[in-house]
Amino acid sequence: MVYDMVKGVDNREYPPSLVEEIQKAVDEARSSLSLDTLKDHPVIRAYRDFYWRVVKIDPTKQRPAQEALLRRVLRGEALPKISPVVDAGNAASIKFLVPIGLYDLAKVKGDVLRLRWSKRGEVFYPIGGSPEELDNQIVLAADGQILHLYPYRDSVETKIERDTRDVLVVVAGVPGVEPSRLIDAALYLRKLFSLLGGVAEGEVQIA
Repeated sequence: MVYDMVKGVDNREYPPSLVEEIQKAVDEARSSLSLDTLKDHPVIRAYRDFYWRVVKIDPTKQRPAQEALLRRVLRGEALPKISPVVDAGNAASIKFLVPIGLYDLAKVKGDVLRLRWSKRGEVFYPIGGSPEELDNQIVLAADGQILHLYPYRDSVETKIERDTRDVLVVVAGVPGVEPSRLIDAALYLRKLFSLLGGVAEGEVQIA
C-alpha cells in the first residue's frame, strides 16, 4: 500500500488542463488494452487472484474497481463524471491499473492509519450501501474509524465532497504488483491534483 496527502485542492471546477489529462488517460487505455484480454493482464490478474484467495469475493461478479473502470472505457463509454478530485483518481487508476482510494482528511478522526484485520462487531458504512457488521476482514482504519475495506470499498464517513480541500490518497497493492507502480500512480495523481491547486505534503509513503 502507498499513501500520500495533498492539501488545498479546489474540487468545485474542472480546469481544461485536467479534462485534457483525463482524456489522455482514457485514450491511452483504449490504444494499449483490449476488452477481450484485460482479465489476463498480469496486474489485473494479481488483483483478481487476491479477490478469490484472500477477500473471498468472485471478481467476475464484483470486479476490482480499476477493472470495472477500464471495462467501461474499453466499451467506448466515458469515465463517470463525479467531481474533479474523484475523476482525477479514476484517471490515475486506469492509467496504472491499480485501485485508488481518496478520503477527505478533515473527516478522518484518528491520527494513525493501519491496515489490519477487522474485529468482530465493528461496523463499516459503505458509500452507496447499508451499514455492514464486519468479522475478520482486511480494513484500513484510523483508530476505530474504518475508511476502507481492502482493496475494494470506501466509507461514506470520509467521502470526498464538493467542499473537500485536503485529500488522503491510498493506492492499494497486492502480491504480484510492483511497489513502483503504486508510487508512480501516486506521483501522477499529485500532478493532476496540482492542476486543482493541490500541494503535496512530504514524500509518498509505502506502508
